[in-house]
Amino acid sequence: MSRAFLIVMDSCGIGGAPDADRFFNGTTPDTGANTLGHIARACATGRADTGRAGPLHVPTLAALGLGDAIRLASGLDAGLPPATTGLWGAATETSPGKDTPSGHWEIAGVPVPWDWHYFPDTTPAIPDDLLALIRDAAGTTGTLCNAHASGTQVIATHGEAHMQTGWPIVYTSADSVIQIAAHEESFGLDRLLDLCTTIAPAFHARRVGRVIARPFIGQPGDFTRTANRHDYAIAPPSPTLLDWAQAAGRTTFALGKIGDIFSMRGISHHHKGSDATLMTHLSNLVDIAPDGALTFANFVEFDTNFGHRRDVSGYASALEWFDAELARLLPRLRPGDLMLITADHGNDPTWTGTDHTRERAPVLIARLGTGLGTGEIGHVAFADIGASVAHHLGLTDRGAGESFL
Repeated sequence: MSRAFLIVMDSCGIGGAPDADRFFNGTTPDTGANTLGHIARACATGRADTGRAGPLHVPTLAALGLGDAIRLASGLDAGLPPATTGLWGAATETSPGKDTPSGHWEIAGVPVPWDWHYFPDTTPAIPDDLLALIRDAAGTTGTLCNAHASGTQVIATHGEAHMQTGWPIVYTSADSVIQIAAHEESFGLDRLLDLCTTIAPAFHARRVGRVIARPFIGQPGDFTRTANRHDYAIAPPSPTLLDWAQAAGRTTFALGKIGDIFSMRGISHHHKGSDATLMTHLSNLVDIAPDGALTFANFVEFDTNFGHRRDVSGYASALEWFDAELARLLPRLRPGDLMLITADHGNDPTWTGTDHTRERAPVLIARLGTGLGTGEIGHVAFADIGASVAHHLGLTDRGAGESFL
């Protein structure tokens, strides 16, 4: 029985979204954003040489069709070698968002059927009735920040006052999120998680996609976010690829944020940690996952560590690390396994602002089931990815998509 490995390189968009003009960073539309294409161009012209040097070196992804997918999606020549193995294409999202749940749900066969609630880019950003819920759940008389903000900047700016007052740091972004930062020691990690658990239903009722706990440690002038982040996401409105697989008796493995994004539905085993830790888990699962299993992984640090921080060199280094790790995995896949690599949105580090960018996603199939060919699959929908994985696994449910296999 075949296995499937569905890997999301978080924010690794390839440009070309036909509705990019409807999405913005500040007042600038996302038209022309191209995360991987622009990174490759920056590397080729010597503009990404901090901690690395030279053209973007991703031979494994290029052989799978990354450069071809970028060209298909946006018309941009990223200067990468042409594909030599597997199937490749470009996926277009229909859901009205450029955020994590929208992309992942649609990849898993369930486009978002509603408009998300977004908080205005004003100060204050979050109305007082919602802040009152946070104050009551936290047992405090106030909160800090209440604006669109960078997560690393808010703890630098408000961390000392937070430790002095005990007030949680509350902020948002262009995504449909409410984020709460608190010190793991002076405020307490369990207290922060309990706070977010308590308030999440009220925010979900207003179609706010995620309540995110953002714990940090350290002292004024030297604060650091920890790996104990937790996303409390609104549940998908209908069964997803994970549910279909589990209902069919298959073992499902979720790596990284997948458990949070899908509210732990349809998940047999869950592993969290840094991208390096997740890669170790993925490597182990390539060796030990049982026949018929689905492994669904998200590698988030492209997005959180480099995209939002507009760090082109750091993003390029992360891509090169991922490519080298992928090269070690592919020879160990079993005959008939499918490994499909894609993205959920863009986060172009060469772009203005600090928010996600609306882009198409690559579809790179690293190993094909028996009897399948190689070459271009063309333009597909995000939901077609879930339908194709389901087809490969022999599942009857296909969601909103059509299989391209």
